[in-house]
Amino acid sequence: MKTQWTIDSSQSDVLIKMRHSILAYLGGSINKFHGHVDLDNNEIEDAAIEFSLDVNNREAKLEQINTYLKLNDFFDVNKYPTISFKSTSFQKVNKNINFIKGDLTIKDVTKTVELDVELVETDYYDGNKKVSFELTGDINRKDFGLAYNSFNQSSGLSTGQDIKLVANLEFTI
Repeated sequence: MKTQWTIDSSQSDVLIKMRHSILAYLGGSINKFHGHVDLDNNEIEDAAIEFSLDVNNREAKLEQINTYLKLNDFFDVNKYPTISFKSTSFQKVNKNINFIKGDLTIKDVTKTVELDVELVETDYYDGNKKVSFELTGDINRKDFGLAYNSFNQSSGLSTGQDIKLVANLEFTI
């Protein structure tokens, strides 16, 4: 039996990190998450996901950056306050291997990225049936013009070419 689940924004979040360093933790209570996932016998059949993250909101639990200026320098948050993702296709390989493609926009650059999708758990909470997913992917920061001028060795942060995007999404039926 196929059922459609809708995303629960208040229980979803995104982590953006670079090697050994959390750049931003963006909770769903501040940011916008939209989407659904179709399940058939606890297997993903289809998914459509969209989120918009306000990286300029200081209440978004931005962590482990020594100063707000470093975050501003990296994402240029005053000029480009939003990071967004909108899925364009979903591919199911087997029960445990799924991919979602979509357009990721950081700063003024939009690129198609592919993220791994993992069904984490299905559970009941307060009488509501919930399912959780984790979307992960490595994104070349240079593709999005993410410089690391402020991330030098004196700051104690290691820089790498890739940043990792981890989205924990919760859906309810």
